[in-house]
This record gives sequence, structure tokens and C-alpha cells, in this order.
Amino acid sequence: MLDNSPRFDHLPAAPGVGYKPQHFDELRAEPGPVAWLEIHAENYMGDGGRPIAQLRALSEQFAVSVHGVGLSIGGEGPLDPAHLARLKHLVGWLQPASFSEHLAWSTHGAEFLNDLLPLPYTDETLARVADHIDQVQSTLGCQMLLENPSSYLAFAESTWSETDFLSELVRRTGCGLLLDVNNVFVSATNLGLSARDYIDAFPLHAVGEIHVGGHDEETDEHGTPLLIDSHGAPVVDPVWSLLEITLAKSGPRPILVEWDTDVPDWPTLRSEADRAAKALSPVR
Repeated sequence: MLDNSPRFDHLPAAPGVGYKPQHFDELRAEPGPVAWLEIHAENYMGDGGRPIAQLRALSEQFAVSVHGVGLSIGGEGPLDPAHLARLKHLVGWLQPASFSEHLAWSTHGAEFLNDLLPLPYTDETLARVADHIDQVQSTLGCQMLLENPSSYLAFAESTWSETDFLSELVRRTGCGLLLDVNNVFVSATNLGLSARDYIDAFPLHAVGEIHVGGHDEETDEHGTPLLIDSHGAPVVDPVWSLLEITLAKSGPRPILVEWDTDVPDWPTLRSEADRAAKALSPVR
């Protein structure tokens, strides 16, 4: 494990956006308030070609955060050594400002599932996730951030609250946390909980990044609102309000605007980054 002092001073406490190749030219010419970019690790594990060339160019202008979606940190089996080796190679040459993954699982045996699936919060799960985090941090030689999930159900066998579970992982492994405020809003709505209480209980001292993004609203068979974390729409006002509440407690942090599906034009995405900059202004 790493020591228990969170290290999250590599990314600027400023807006960032998830990088999309169609924005390459406009992003470099007219970044607006955007000071850093997030990439998904699995899109850049090759050795060459246009994606790698563009990423190298962007890394000369912006800080870069690498966000993994395929490690299956919460999976029952061991981490895939080949995937971890590819990740180590990417982190080695890119030298990103931050690396993060999800508190979720996405593999079963040799099968990779195209979803980030939830976990029961038990002592057994805690030990397994902590071991996997230790392995990732030891392999990469740096601290990783772990992201809180969006939830659609709760496990009856859970014996830890999510915030206590994350706090204990920080204590055991020295990892940092990625606080996705939209995920908090989605989970609180779906599970009938208080998003404000969740933020009050969250170990904000360990937060190295904050994410906001859009979601879709549906209804279940009983007509109850069901929110889906889609990253395909503008951030809604209640999520911006929850971000402001969070920043008032945490102080300035790097804020990422996620928009991964139905990707808009650059001016639209940049306007979301402008709003993130506005949220940061009172706490600088």
C-alpha cells in the first residue's frame, strides 16, 4: 500500500473535459476555461497511429487524467495481468497527472461485460478491492483515485455504508477518491436517500477529482423516477447545486465535465466548462 497522505496536487483546480477527437482542433485553438483533459485508458493502449499522435500533442498543452473502465477493481477474480501491463505502458510514456478507476466489476471469468456493475459492501468485498488497489498502485508506482458508482439498487447483504466503505479503502491503501457528483444525485434519487447527507459523510479530504455529467430520467413500473447515468446530456441544475454545496465544504478541486454519448459540438461542451468555472469562483 501507499502511505495514507492523499496526493491530488497534479491536476489544476480548474475545469476539465473528457477529450473527444472531433474537438481536437477547436480545443487546441479555443480552450476557454479548460485546463485539463480526461481520456479513457482503453482507447489509448496501442503503440501508434493518429490517436496516440493527437494525445502526445494535447499532453504538451493540457494536463491529462487517465480514467480506466476495464480493470474490474471489484471483480472476484484476479486483475488481468495483460490489461494491467498495457495500462502500465500507457502511464509510463504519458506520465499523466492522475489515474482513476471505478468501484465496480465488469468481468466474469474470461468474459468482459460492457457495464460497470455494483458491489455489496461487505468485509469480504472490502478486502478484495483493497488488494486490487494495492496491486494497481504497486504496478503503476503512483496513487490511484477510486470513483463512487451510480446505483440502481442496494444489496441486502451490505454491512458498510458506501461512504464508510470508501473511507476505509483510503485508510487501508492510501488511494485517493474521485467524487462523481452526478453519480451521487443519481444514486440518491434511485434509492430514496439524501444526496446532501451523502456529501456530508463523504471523505472529502481524499478527493482528487470531482466529476459532473448528464443523466437520463425514466420511470419504473410504479411510476417512480429512475435516473440513468448516461453522460449524454447537459448537467442539470440540481447537480450543479450539489456541486456548489460540495465545493463549499471541500474547497477548490479539479472539475471534469463528462459527455460521452451524443457528443455535442465544442461550443456547447465549452459552455458546460464555463459553468464549472463559475462554480469554482467562490471557493478560490
